[in-house]
Formats: sequence, structure tokens, C-alpha cells
Amino acid sequence: MTDVHSIRITVNDTDHELAVEPRRTLADVLRHDLALTGTHVGCEHGICGACTVLVDGLPARSCLMFGVQANGRSVETVEALGTPEALGPLQQAFTDHHGLQCGFCTPGFLMLVTAFLRETPSPSDDEIREVVASNLCRCTGYQGILRAVRAAADVWAGS
Repeated sequence: MTDVHSIRITVNDTDHELAVEPRRTLADVLRHDLALTGTHVGCEHGICGACTVLVDGLPARSCLMFGVQANGRSVETVEALGTPEALGPLQQAFTDHHGLQCGFCTPGFLMLVTAFLRETPSPSDDEIREVVASNLCRCTGYQGILRAVRAAADVWAGS
């Protein structure tokens, strides 16, 4: 018999009660149990950052966190930022400034930068570079990402 734990988790402001095997990652719970497939799983070792979500407002690699560890916590995924029909400001900045190409890493960058801009609404370019260096992108060369974050920061600082 498989060991299963009941957890309560708030994801994108919606409460869920789930039965979760302790070996399953938060990424698995989000993607398979809640059908929130915007969180991507790349390296499964916490290196690439594609699986970054916000847990209680802070960036977390969902491939390294077990679903049971999210019990009683609040999680935000890329789905909380906007919709294909109505992009959020950060998503729009990534689109406008070519901050994505294949898009695989983009959800992780968006969540990482969301937490960063909440904490540091008027960052320097060096601060932006330092933060985005923690996630990997194999397509853009980072210049578009840097421009997108700078543009989003300028919009957020003005609001």
C-alpha cells in the first residue's frame, strides 16, 4: 500500500485539499494533480530554474520541494500572472523586449522576477543581472531578458 498524506495548499489564491505521496515533488503536484502545466521541469536538480514558483512569496525550485512540504503554504505559479488573452505587465515586457525564444525557461524567470520586483521595485541593472543569473536560458543570451525586466521594473516603479 502506498503511503499518502493529506495536504492543504493554496495555489494562485485557490484552496486545495489533496492526497499526496511523500515522494512526489511540488512540480508533480502542480502539473499532474492541479493541471497547472505552466511550471516546467527541466533539469530536476534545481539548477536550471524552469520550475521556479513562489512559496509564501519567495522563489522556490518546485522540483526540489516535496508536495507534502507545501502543506499549509501559499504557492503562486505563472498562471497567476495573466492569461494568453490578457498578459500581465511582466509577461508583456518579456514579449515586447524579446525576453523569450523557445519559452521553456520563461515561467521560471517570470516567477523569479515577480518576487524580485516585489522586494526591489527599482533595481539597478547590476541587481537585475545578479538575480536572473540564477536561472538558465539556452536561447536568448539574456539581453532580451534584461531589457524585459528593466522595462517591467520601470512600469512597476511608476504605478
